Amino acid sequence: MPRPWTNREKKIYFSELYKLYVIQNKTIGEIGKILDISEQTVFQRLRKLGIKSRPELKKNYLLKKRTDIKIPKKYSSELAEFFGIMLGDGKLSKYQVVVNLGIKEMVYADSIVNLIERIFNARPKIAIRKTGYKDVYLGSLDLTNWLKKEGLVYNKVLSQVDAPKWIFKQKEFMEGFIRGFFDTDGSVYKLRWGMQISFTNKSLPLLKSIRNMLLYLKYVPSKVSGYKVYITKKTEVRRFFNEVRPRNIKHQNRFREFLRRADTEAVKRDWL
Repeated sequence: MPRPWTNREKKIYFSELYKLYVIQNKTIGEIGKILDISEQTVFQRLRKLGIKSRPELKKNYLLKKRTDIKIPKKYSSELAEFFGIMLGDGKLSKYQVVVNLGIKEMVYADSIVNLIERIFNARPKIAIRKTGYKDVYLGSLDLTNWLKKEGLVYNKVLSQVDAPKWIFKQKEFMEGFIRGFFDTDGSVYKLRWGMQISFTNKSLPLLKSIRNMLLYLKYVPSKVSGYKVYITKKTEVRRFFNEVRPRNIKHQNRFREFLRRADTEAVKRDWL
């Protein structure tokens, strides 16, 4: 966790950003270049310090309005995967789409960048914090407005968000959604005699929908318990990785390692 700011640091950062953003009316991009920090860091500081983000007041805002963003005209498995990612580790603000990732997830960050570019025709950026955590972000008011209409919210837990209803219309949509959600809010770990995967979220309607999707796909998940849903049968864990095909390499590597150990232990038991 980053060190909390002191009161003196708060005053310095507030004075600095207020002068640049409000008085001088500079954009987040311009401030990032002046302070030699990422646009995402500028945005986070503005929010943390309570300075309201108002890009529509900036000079040439309308002239600089993005024209490269393309809103999908139809639903797809990749769009379903994106919604799974957003309802896992994604965040939606008025002007930005952000996906927060861990220290060791650079390969997966690149995968998300490519996915978003394929869907929306615009390439997001990756910001790396001092702690090593990654943020994949894309700024577009038109995009965030459309995503809100499609069911995404600013506070997922407070709103007790659920998966969009269109996800349930096709098997491929459900598989895509579960892939994105598992890659961000799922885990795989070893049990004494096998493996288990879990899906974690504090929005109960969303977890119940995840469970219903798994049931539709012929898995046998646990009931929702402690903000988690589990798949425990070894055959089902293997089928999940073969059919849903998570993209996050940290999950892939853990699964292969546990699979190797399980096969080794099975051979040992056969010889005893």
